[in-house]
Amino acid sequence: MKSTSALLFASTMFFTAPAFAAGPNVVVSIKPIHSLVASIMQGVGEPSLIVEGAASPHTYNMKPSNASALQAANVVFWVGPGLEAFLDKPLDALSGDAKVVELSEAPGIEKLKFREGGAFEAHDHGEEGEEGHKHAEGEAEHDHAAAPEAAEAHEGHDHDHGHGDTDMHMWLDPMNAKAMAAEIEKTLAAADPDNAGAYKANLEALNKRLDGLDAKLTETVAPVKDKPFVVFHDAYQYFEHRYKVRVAGSITVSPEVLPGAERLSQIHAKIKELGATCVFAEPQFEPKLINVVIEGTPAKSGTLDPEAGTLDAGPDLYFQMMEGIGTSLKTCLASAS
Repeated sequence: MKSTSALLFASTMFFTAPAFAAGPNVVVSIKPIHSLVASIMQGVGEPSLIVEGAASPHTYNMKPSNASALQAANVVFWVGPGLEAFLDKPLDALSGDAKVVELSEAPGIEKLKFREGGAFEAHDHGEEGEEGHKHAEGEAEHDHAAAPEAAEAHEGHDHDHGHGDTDMHMWLDPMNAKAMAAEIEKTLAAADPDNAGAYKANLEALNKRLDGLDAKLTETVAPVKDKPFVVFHDAYQYFEHRYKVRVAGSITVSPEVLPGAERLSQIHAKIKELGATCVFAEPQFEPKLINVVIEGTPAKSGTLDPEAGTLDAGPDLYFQMMEGIGTSLKTCLASAS
């Protein structure tokens, strides 16, 4: 009787479980954003990813399989041309009637401007002699004020939003991730109304996870938030802004362009001057540079992975990436003198 009852129960569960209609073809540019999209699409479908493995959007070249995915897409999510410049022209040429959503323009996103001068290398905005964003030598201070309020994510492919002054690594603040997730859910529900209920439920679950992550990261970095550190490239401003950790400078502004000897010498001097306790590499780029700049200083080296190059794509990746950054900071900074 027990086996018969169990079989009847299992059969009932099978026939009463919600059945979701097939979801749209969704393509996502980079792993952190793909993770958010995958969370909202759970139970409906799996989004395709363009920048796979340890590749970086800063140095990525399109593959034929990426072009095919864009041609078949109903919806495409990306951060924007200020990050995935390699996608700008292919989106115009290949995405056809797909809904293209630039998540850096999602309502509620807090935007920070690039910081320059002192320990942060100047950015090339395409204008010589621009002085508008420089800070005093030796200071890591910068304007945390958000840029003008974000516009609604748009239909079509007009990408001229003046991203030149905006730091595009905005997913490194879980509150920005929540703003992106809301825009993702809204877009998917409009494109696929049959599964709107599933997307809404998944968004609610994701927001709870993001709130928990935010609380956990606040606790993780609290003991070391006043210790200065240097990063390979200035990708962490949103994390720093949210959790009040102290980035003292960056080695290079553009990961695709390695710094020269003069710049390395400046950073080496800055590490000594500011008493930076750790210098962090990234898995996608040359780690030998880190050894050069810490030589002769008491600073230790560590690794941060802001694009999740070492992690497997999927719904859990965003949380693993963010917790990994917090843990790496705490481990290196706590062990440094």
